[in-house]
Order: sequence, then C-alpha cells, then structure tokens
Amino acid sequence: MNCVKMDDIDTKTVIKMDVNLDLGTPLNFAPFSMERMEEYHELFGLCCEKASDYSFVNVWGWTEERNYLWAFRDDLCWLRVTSGPSPAWWAPVGDWNRPDWAGLMRENVPSGVTFERVPQKLTDIWSEQLKGRIRVEEQRSEWEYLYDRGKMISLSGNKLHKKKNLLTQFKKLYNYAYAPICLKSIDGIREMQAEWCEWRGCEESPGLMAENIAIARVLREWERLPGLLGGWLAVDGKIVAYTIAEDLGDGTVVIHFEKGLDSYKGVYQAINQMFLAGAEGFRVVNREQDMGSEGIRQAKESYNPTGFLKKYKITWLG
Repeated sequence: MNCVKMDDIDTKTVIKMDVNLDLGTPLNFAPFSMERMEEYHELFGLCCEKASDYSFVNVWGWTEERNYLWAFRDDLCWLRVTSGPSPAWWAPVGDWNRPDWAGLMRENVPSGVTFERVPQKLTDIWSEQLKGRIRVEEQRSEWEYLYDRGKMISLSGNKLHKKKNLLTQFKKLYNYAYAPICLKSIDGIREMQAEWCEWRGCEESPGLMAENIAIARVLREWERLPGLLGGWLAVDGKIVAYTIAEDLGDGTVVIHFEKGLDSYKGVYQAINQMFLAGAEGFRVVNREQDMGSEGIRQAKESYNPTGFLKKYKITWLG
C-alpha cells in the first residue's frame, strides 16, 4: 500500500550534555552524535551478541534522557551514561574476541567502575580473562525477550489462543488498512503519538515523557538512521497503531516502540501480527526488556518467549 501524504512537522529537541572528562582514564569521551554513526554501526556489527541497547538507533533515541558519551580507541567504542540515578559505563562495542582485556582494562578503566547491561557473551569472555578482577551480578530486569517470528505471526497454540481471538475481532470490527512506515507517513504517526501521550498523561510521567522524546528523535531522523523499519495501522483512514523496529542483523528484528489506541479492541495484537507478517527475512523477534515492571513482564511472557538475551552488571575491581 502507498503511504498517505501528510504535512511535514519539524520536531525540535535540545540535548544537554554534562561532559566530565576527569575520570582517571586516557579515553577521550565526547557527546554522542551523528558524526561517527557509520563507524559505530560497523563496530556494533562486529559484536558476537547484539543487544538492542547498543544499536545506534536506540542510543540516538535515548541520548537526551541518558546523556551518552562515547570514546573510540583500540577498535572499540566505549560508552558511558552520565544521567539518571546511577551513572555508569556500558559494555564497549566492537569485536569482543580480539582484545587482551586485562591489558585494556588496566589501561583504560579506573578501579571500581561499574558496567551496566553487559551481554552474556561478553560477560563470559570477561569472566574467563579477568578472573578474580571483576564482580558479576545478574540484571534480570534488563534481559531482552526473544521470540520465534513464525509463531508470533500464526499465533497458534493454546498459549496464544486469546491473542489470536483479539486479532480476529479487530479484523471483523474495523475497516482497517496496514502499510509500512515511510517518510510521508511520519506526521500521522506523530499525531497518533500525541493522542496516545495525552491519554496516558505523559506530562505527569517522567518515563513516558522521556520515551516520547526518544520516539520524536527517531522519527525526525527516519531516513538517516541505519536499519529502521516499521508499520502503521489505520481504521477509517486514522492511524491507530504503529511499530518502530530495526534490523539487528543475524536474522533478528527488534521492536523499539509499539503504540496503539486502546479504544480499538485488539489493536496491539493486530499491529504486532501485521508488522511481523510483512517483515520478511527475519527468524527472531527481540521485544527488549521489561525494566523490572511486573505488568510489562507479564505482557512479554504472555507471548511465550523462546529465550532471552541475558545481561549483567559488572564491576571492575582493578
């Protein structure tokens, strides 16, 4: 289906960076930007396990909330989050199998630094090479949920029967149309997001407001950001749901944002199924983490995940 043409609206955001370079490290940290996007994206492609946290799209979207800094050295990109209740380093991005980690850590990382959201495979490498020099803690709230794309399209089996019924009801109740996101549909998605935000009271919720800003940043750079794809769902010509996703490589698609107007019964089941049905070439669906929310955890578990991309908190003891 062709995209619906809509007027262009420029969404402006202001990024405030607090750059603290006095860290006792030779790494030259600087604010995250578009300038080295391709270099970062290539390094991310070398990671033997690709957590959605580390995709350029994700970091770009959330950088106003988290104030990311990055430093390029030794064929790696080192990341820091400098805002929030617990500023920390994140896992370096690049080929994790190449470095002498003991030497790199001694040279670049001050003792006592905590790394958040370290993927399982890097955790295993560090645990082998840095025995006795790191402390490892499980971060269950940051585990990413993985699903079989085929099963999420067919919704077959007893565990998914309720979701299939809701999808069927949506198709029967509404005069709907689905199409992939392209530049001409961005404004309609912005309008729907504004309606969703008003209904959910984003202005009273710091978390929802931060997410709203992240969505606006991604939509504004839709044509520049690597690997983006998505879809929108309309009823009687009005957009009522959308999905913003990304190709993570290795046959995996990640769902970064998925929103629907709850007044339309079955809208979330419909946008999820229709988007994935059109996302050919993928085997695995990554629906990101539950952030420790019991409600989000139940919702993600209800789709019967086939596995998890596990992550850990690691403290460098020096």
